Amino acid sequence: MARVFPDGWREMRASGAAARELQTLALLADGLNERYAVFHGVHWTRVGEERFAVVGEIDFAIVGPGGHVLLIEQKSGFLGETAQGLVKRYPQAEKNVALDLARTADALRARLRHYCEACRKAAEAPPTVDTLLYCPDYTVREPGSAGIDPARIVDARRRDQLIDTIRRILPDEGEVLATRPKILRFFSDMLELVPEVNAVVGEAEALYTRLAGGLAYWARKIEVDPFRLRVVASAGSGKTQLAMAVFRDALAGGRRPLYVCYNRPLADHIASIAPAGGEVATYHQLADRISRTTGHPVDFSKPGAFARLEAVLDTFNPASALDKSRPHDWLFDELIVDEGQDFEPGWANNLLRLLRPGGRAWWLEDPMQNLYGRQPVPLDGWVTMRAQTNYRSPRAIVELLNRLLPLAPPAESGSPIAGGQVDISTYRDGADLVAKTVAAITRAIGAGFRRPHIALVTYRGREHSQLTSFERLGPYPLRAPTGRYDLLGSQETTDGDILIDSVHRFKGRAAPCVIFTEIDFATLDERAIRRLFVGATRATMRLALVLSENSARLLPAGSL
Repeated sequence: MARVFPDGWREMRASGAAARELQTLALLADGLNERYAVFHGVHWTRVGEERFAVVGEIDFAIVGPGGHVLLIEQKSGFLGETAQGLVKRYPQAEKNVALDLARTADALRARLRHYCEACRKAAEAPPTVDTLLYCPDYTVREPGSAGIDPARIVDARRRDQLIDTIRRILPDEGEVLATRPKILRFFSDMLELVPEVNAVVGEAEALYTRLAGGLAYWARKIEVDPFRLRVVASAGSGKTQLAMAVFRDALAGGRRPLYVCYNRPLADHIASIAPAGGEVATYHQLADRISRTTGHPVDFSKPGAFARLEAVLDTFNPASALDKSRPHDWLFDELIVDEGQDFEPGWANNLLRLLRPGGRAWWLEDPMQNLYGRQPVPLDGWVTMRAQTNYRSPRAIVELLNRLLPLAPPAESGSPIAGGQVDISTYRDGADLVAKTVAAITRAIGAGFRRPHIALVTYRGREHSQLTSFERLGPYPLRAPTGRYDLLGSQETTDGDILIDSVHRFKGRAAPCVIFTEIDFATLDERAIRRLFVGATRATMRLALVLSENSARLLPAGSL
């Protein structure tokens, strides 16, 4: 069986073209042996000197036993055959299949040549990058005029020959390039599951975006001894992607990583996609696990349980002779703190005690996402790296935030999506709030968003929200966290189509369409600004704001 990256794809749920891709992925996994590596959903972005972004995507990238690469573009459904070649027609436009495939291959060849500098030093030929078009539902009538080598087209007539065709292009024999491990690393860094359109933490569809020259690339180039790096970066800049890249690096280097964040939903999400061999937990989960392995579990039925958990880490010292005898090894080689703005000042030293001598520590934070009003954690002697560009939110959303909020410095957009839809409405009272929220959901569905891709995020906490008490809004059943977890530690939710959660709990997650509702504040103070910023930057494609009339009047005139 081939090695498929990332893990967890068999648990993915999809429909339409995405479901057809998962069928192909299963075919590749079962039809190729373990010497082949299959990457699903590899995206590339090339940013020019004028910040013009060229974005492409390929459905599958296969690295053969020898280290050479085959890019497979799958086009499900009907294709058009024109004088310019094969085209795929979409509601707004049509795309030339051969042109897109060639452009993607050329861009990846250029990046591979730059990435594999060792090839030139060793006088070794760089890896070849070949292409293949797979259209399992369509028979190409005129292969010679498709704009693609007919030998590189597997259509509906030949779909049972897909595996044999791949083996001919990437044979399981011959010389193995010394740079093959470097090539595998290259594609791992670019990995993106399609699509980043999740409102559900823990689903296998969640993905990691690696933009060219992005945070996950440059931060890992920094060298400092001892390694203590504080990354202060905006929402959408790639902090969590960086965290997972560091986690994988540690495991690949034989080191044991510890990932710690504040919010349970984010920890659950990371735990579901992180490779085995490290530890993933919230700060309080970590304390709970340590208390259990040291024989002094905290009783959650009594008041003050979380304070007692914090006291566990205040006094725990794994380097002491007593703690070395414990059944679990609580020493790590790599510490990754995500959501550092939510941590108390003393927690940093508690976590650093868990590092082995020579261990590396990363602290990732965004002051604009400090929803709990915590003071900055002093990290004396740490190197600081700053990244203010938001690659996740479309430019229209970032521009709206800069109009609405007194951000210093202003938010920067690095998204290749110039548009992005913003839907704004106001409500008078509770009944109008429900009506306007239902209308926003209906407009999003009318715009083409599926219900699982819509997240209903309330400005208020769950305890004070009017909407979280509903099982449905209008015709839409809501899927809400119950506060319970199953035997595998996954969050249980009520049955429903559309996720509803608070802005505090949804921090660290994203959805293609965010309905940010129940927005009501008396003054546009720092607390309100941060909540608005966090909620709005969860959207990757469409944002709807449902504000009270009083709150709308407090925003700058003409900004809405």
